[in-house]
Amino acid sequence: MSAAELRAAAGAELIKVRRAVMLWATVISFLVAALVGAFFMFVLQDPARARSLGLLGTKAQLSGGTADWPGYFALVAQMVAVGGMLLFGMILIWLFGREFADGTVKDLLALPTSRAAVVVAKLVVALVWSLLLTAELVAVSLPLGVMLALPGWSTQVLLHGVGVIVATACLTVILTTTYALAASWGRGYLAAVATLFVTAITAQIVSAVGYGAWFPWAVPSLMSGVAGPDQATPGPAGILSVIIVGVLASTATVLWWQRADHDR
Repeated sequence: MSAAELRAAAGAELIKVRRAVMLWATVISFLVAALVGAFFMFVLQDPARARSLGLLGTKAQLSGGTADWPGYFALVAQMVAVGGMLLFGMILIWLFGREFADGTVKDLLALPTSRAAVVVAKLVVALVWSLLLTAELVAVSLPLGVMLALPGWSTQVLLHGVGVIVATACLTVILTTTYALAASWGRGYLAAVATLFVTAITAQIVSAVGYGAWFPWAVPSLMSGVAGPDQATPGPAGILSVIIVGVLASTATVLWWQRADHDR
């Protein structure tokens, strides 16, 4: 796999992404997520005001958050951990599964570009796409937080909050490589979507029983704090497990594309 092959494959993937509805669907999804986060902070600032405006039921109760910048950054990180696993995962599933669903995989493999370059290009495009969506979420959330006049702003809070968001996003993207493998092995969307839901549900169960720090798919949620203060934060072992999963899944995907019998 040469650099020229990788550039050519990445260029082809970018053309597909630019013309796809999937791109705008993910952009709009993260824009809505930013607006929902700001709305939640608005309600937390004064629940009585929200009720008087008809934005909150008279018997509704809110808990688990504070209307300040640390709480706002924590909420955004949790959105990346939970929503990102679904959306970043769907990006990988779409990039790989569409070739089989549209019947273009044979045409793709007939090109004078190595199969490894095709796979790596898809993974790189997914990484950049996912991180840009994360940057969009942060870029939209910051001015919304300023408009809400949230207290607790400082450079340290900003750096820490954005750092947690980026770390959560990176860990989430690494884990979604398993869905690329599932989409390839299953030759389409179905097996990958099933894998996505199984890992997401299992992560919730494992976290609930207190072993989330040792289960790779639960590590991003624990990093963001979505599981609450009672759950242990992931240590080096948990983060290393995520990296190992990503390396193994990416390598297995490349090997599958290189050695599988593409008979349909």
